[in-house]
Amino acid sequence: MAEESRSLEYTSTWVVAVVCFIIVLISLVAERGLHRLGKFFREKKQDALFDALQKLKEELMLLGFISLLLTVFQTSISKICIPENIAIIMLPCKLKESATSNHLTIRTGRHLLSGGSGADHCSRHEGQTQLLSLEALHQLHIFIFVLAVTHVIFCATTMVLGRLKIQQWRHWEHSIQRESIPHRVHILHLQSFMDRAGRRWRKYALISWTVAFFKQFYGSVTKSDYVVLRTGFIRKHCPTNSKFNFHQYMLRTLEHDFKKIVGISWYLWLFVVLFLLINIAGWHSYFWLSFLPLILLLLVGTKLEHIITELAQEVDERSSVVDETTPVRPSDELFWFHSPTVILYLIHFILFQNSFEIAFFVWICCTYGFKSCIMEELGFIIPKLVIGVIVQVLCSYSTLPLYALVTQMGSRFKKGIFDHQTEGLLREWASGGRAGSSTQNRMVMETLESICVSKRPAFNEIQDISSTVELSFPNKPHTTP
Repeated sequence: MAEESRSLEYTSTWVVAVVCFIIVLISLVAERGLHRLGKFFREKKQDALFDALQKLKEELMLLGFISLLLTVFQTSISKICIPENIAIIMLPCKLKESATSNHLTIRTGRHLLSGGSGADHCSRHEGQTQLLSLEALHQLHIFIFVLAVTHVIFCATTMVLGRLKIQQWRHWEHSIQRESIPHRVHILHLQSFMDRAGRRWRKYALISWTVAFFKQFYGSVTKSDYVVLRTGFIRKHCPTNSKFNFHQYMLRTLEHDFKKIVGISWYLWLFVVLFLLINIAGWHSYFWLSFLPLILLLLVGTKLEHIITELAQEVDERSSVVDETTPVRPSDELFWFHSPTVILYLIHFILFQNSFEIAFFVWICCTYGFKSCIMEELGFIIPKLVIGVIVQVLCSYSTLPLYALVTQMGSRFKKGIFDHQTEGLLREWASGGRAGSSTQNRMVMETLESICVSKRPAFNEIQDISSTVELSFPNKPHTTP
């Protein structure tokens, strides 16, 4: 007969002390490790990565709060009773043909050994069973933790691999900077870029989208694409700074976007709840949902490639003579809903969905074993794992670098256009209500003009410096009272 569970009153003090010491030690080591990592980012002036770390701490705090709620209310939840005929519908695994009442009795009997007073409470009412057992609450608790950790790991892996791919473009930037007139597009690069427009048959929507779909798998970004898009960006936003380092700007914007995708937003938690609801035996929802991130990723990659094609077609239609003064025209109208941010939300969802698939697989294997009924047959498992690997690799080496380059073709530039020093100066200037000394105002204006200015008049407003910075100019210069 199994030994009954003991309360803290009848547990040896040395056992309580040792367990408490180990838990506190692990927690302190993790906390100090995150603190030192944040300090390292600060010293290296990696503010975007530091903000991402702060976002990660917020997610850990949320997980801790969820854990606290599950722990505090587990007894109350386990004492909620529902009719047995309701408890056996929409199950992840099919019940055997034997009497369901006996099956439930056996299960709840096993939960009693884990201190489940709720099972004993519901057994006093005929035809009643627990809403959720203590064992099920514990397993749900573990699943939420595994999901969050897997999502953070997958996002970090994708960002690191994506940065490695973008780093390969650095020599393109260096070769442009060495030219005597870096803002001019070499005629050969422009002709190569305009080849994307193709002949007349390539301008049909079906053909154009099909070519863009396959383009994302090989040579998604060429040097000609980089040179022409870089020139279009600088001519629109930085006409006075021909030496603007576009490559460093892309990396900074990617770091700023990373702090957004590393978190788990409320709509992603709703997706988790929805999946847990439809994970019903015989529906194979776990298998079919594994195709969702792959489909979305291919759609996003195709859209990004098609935007480059649209820019090439626009240049081809606008210019009868190809010369070095023919730039592309960045515009928000190229993107879905006229917003480049939509692409970021989709990548966020794709990464979360893919990490969810892998986290669910790991959790099932560790909790119930590989042969669990929830795991389904081997023919369903292998495709899911293969799809997960494909999504991770394709997103890292193709879609994310495409996103970093193509989303710069919007109507506005992003926060990453300012380095750490300039951003600090802007914040100090803005916090002072722009009513500081004339010397300070002149320093701000000279700094901005040396980096990126589209027009000469003074600024009127800096909107939302935490995400996208838009500089708009009034008809009259601003004067300091």
